[in-house]
Amino acid sequence: MRNALCHMCNAKLEKDHIALNKKLLGRQVKKFFCLQCLADYLGCSKDDLVIKIEELKEQGCGLFKY
Repeated sequence: MRNALCHMCNAKLEKDHIALNKKLLGRQVKKFFCLQCLADYLGCSKDDLVIKIEELKEQGCGLFKY
């Protein structure tokens, strides 16, 4: 997904952001959030999501393999 933008603020998304959206919101999700907007939506901090990305990578989650 090239040049994907946040659904809320139009920030450019990284591959990890898209993968996290799919992991937390469902693989069928079509609109993606940047980390800050996703954190606001889920009621957590951006740092929590950064930690979650690292945990999922360490666990070998297939969404984070490129």
